[in-house]
Amino acid sequence: MFNFQPCFFNILKILFLLIVFVLPTIVSGDCTCDAEATKNNKNDALKYKVVSIAVILFAGAVGVSIPLLGKKIRTLRPENDIFFTIKAYAAGIILATGFIHILLDAFASLTSPCLNENPWGKFPFTCFIAMVSAIGTLMVDSFATRFYKRQSKQVNRVDEEMHEEHEGHVHVHTRATHGHAHGSATHHEDLNLAELIRFWVISQVLELGIVAHSVIIGISLGSSQSPQTIKPLLAALSFHQFFEGMGLGGCIAQAQFKTRSAALTATFFSLTAPVGIAIGIGISSVYNENGPTALIVEGIFDAASAGILIYMALVDLLAADFMNPRVQNNLRIQLGANASLLLGAGCMSVLAKWS
Repeated sequence: MFNFQPCFFNILKILFLLIVFVLPTIVSGDCTCDAEATKNNKNDALKYKVVSIAVILFAGAVGVSIPLLGKKIRTLRPENDIFFTIKAYAAGIILATGFIHILLDAFASLTSPCLNENPWGKFPFTCFIAMVSAIGTLMVDSFATRFYKRQSKQVNRVDEEMHEEHEGHVHVHTRATHGHAHGSATHHEDLNLAELIRFWVISQVLELGIVAHSVIIGISLGSSQSPQTIKPLLAALSFHQFFEGMGLGGCIAQAQFKTRSAALTATFFSLTAPVGIAIGIGISSVYNENGPTALIVEGIFDAASAGILIYMALVDLLAADFMNPRVQNNLRIQLGANASLLLGAGCMSVLAKWS
């Protein structure tokens, strides 16, 4: 049996965490472009921040856990038709998050009047970074899938050789029939394994795209001193984490992670936004969100995250499921998935009014 060894993505996660803790140090000293004067109540703001850590942690944990409960709740299992509808809704959420929320934030940061006209005003960096990010995601998606498929074939080949040596010449008179059956079974197992590898890679890449934006927006919430800013951010980010968690949880469920691996992946996702808020609280006294370095770093991260999420939503989530023979051959599932997609994208688009 092939055991996934996510060393590549673990390294990426470690590098990402290092960036998260180094980022506040880089941007905290910026104070070139003064923030707009607002009536700030630091005590009330701190209360809302502490509440937001608990609320957003809960929302993210519940969202990512719902699809994982498929082992306990039969309706939520990936093999059931309703799972396509749920996943289409979550994919719509992720797609709208990429286009409506994250990409818009990236444009606002990288086209800010606080940045120098040269070079930021002379080239569409937001679109360029999002495009490069999407292409990079495609490459990681492709090479990681190829790597783990080759690794699994090598493991399976060794297992087959050991199995044949163990059997020896037993049941020689049934070798032809046994060989045919064994070959069919192996082919079926290879197909299932290939699907599991795809779902595994998708879940890891999707998680990297989601958590990048979660930390950035968490820092923005934690560093804000205005309750009027924090309240809508709290509501919007809670919805973000819940529905993005559903999309990620669906991929984890389809990848059939072991319980420990699924729990670690879900926990990593759930903690990112609260950690970002905690970092924001810690640097709120010196952090200037309108400083050039802060705007550039946030804009680049948001644009890259948008490219990842848009690619993942369209290619790995929607295209893969909508072209699935089960969906194509069943009009009821197809209509339900399309309606669910539009509903998810619409709900997250409406949230842009308050975030």
